[in-house]
Amino acid sequence: MKNLGFGMMRLPVLSGPTDFDYPQLNAMVDAFMAAGYTYFDTSFVYHDGKSEEATRKALVERHPRESFTIATKFPTFMLIPEEKIEETFQSQLDHLGVDYVDYYLLHNIQNVYYDGYDGKGGIVKTTHLFEHAKKWKEDGKIRHLGISFHSSAKLLDRVLTEHPEIEFVQIALNPIDWDSELVQAGLCYDVIRRHGRKVVIMEAVKGGGLAKLPEEAEALLKKAHPDWSIASWSVRFGLDLEDVIAVLSGMSTLEQVKDNTAVSNAAEKLTEEDRKVLAEAMHIYRESAPIRQSEIDQYRGLMYHGVPVSAILQAYSICQIQPDPGFSDDNNYLKNAIAEAEHVDFHAGLEKQPVITEDGKDITKTVEDAVAWLTEHSF
Repeated sequence: MKNLGFGMMRLPVLSGPTDFDYPQLNAMVDAFMAAGYTYFDTSFVYHDGKSEEATRKALVERHPRESFTIATKFPTFMLIPEEKIEETFQSQLDHLGVDYVDYYLLHNIQNVYYDGYDGKGGIVKTTHLFEHAKKWKEDGKIRHLGISFHSSAKLLDRVLTEHPEIEFVQIALNPIDWDSELVQAGLCYDVIRRHGRKVVIMEAVKGGGLAKLPEEAEALLKKAHPDWSIASWSVRFGLDLEDVIAVLSGMSTLEQVKDNTAVSNAAEKLTEEDRKVLAEAMHIYRESAPIRQSEIDQYRGLMYHGVPVSAILQAYSICQIQPDPGFSDDNNYLKNAIAEAEHVDFHAGLEKQPVITEDGKDITKTVEDAVAWLTEHSF
């Protein structure tokens, strides 16, 4: 189960996002590798475009190339024109100081970028990104081709069917997103395995949102395992799954590296009782949100522009109890769900659509307020 990955997106800095604390970062990299771990995950855009360079300085220039694996990603969402794609990829190799990337991903595949709002073809298809990536692999510049994914299990099934060259998929996966109606982590995981591909897990602790739970939920977990940290439950949940290449953790301090590697080193399969306790803790967590899950469940069957009302309210509500609500993974899924259902851009404004329950309760304002918030904070 030694498949913990080092996410290079929340690195220690001094005065700003690109002023890296290299003495601490170097120590973090060294400690991670000394514990037996090798997977480092970065991107063209992390830390204002400087994470790949920091990875070169802290890792590539200080350790033998064969002693680690690097994952990085092409910035699909930057809408780079086709004539700039090769130049962008080469700049990534230069930033990293490597001749090849072990795990290369097309970053943030979702309905809008794959199909476009019209359902006919987004930036991924019009710039022939997969064709470029296949050529990079043929040339030995990447070893394994994958995608990071932020949309429905239905779309993922189609993408993997249409692109057998995809070897692995990176998805947001944690105990609360597992049965999320929009994130659909459990359903996406099942699709990936059904297609015989591998999984990389991101948002294992939901951006820190699962490191602190309501007092009642924490007491439940501590009673079961007094020596486990709250965050470690979510990490163990991911480490426990099959066909996982890496469970990513965006670590910012040496202490976090030591804690995460210790958890991973000691991790064992969760028992059936552990899973029941964790599920109950997640139930308490959802009930602590502004709109409780028990209330949301009453609205099952209602739709708003082709999307279940329960999914919209669940996504909105869970965002509100995250450390940074505007940067929760949930808030970026609604635009894709509406684009998939109706082929429209919700940023352009949606026609008013009343939402009335079977007993005549008008919840239109509640739904529209949630949609407005999710629209404002999508990216």
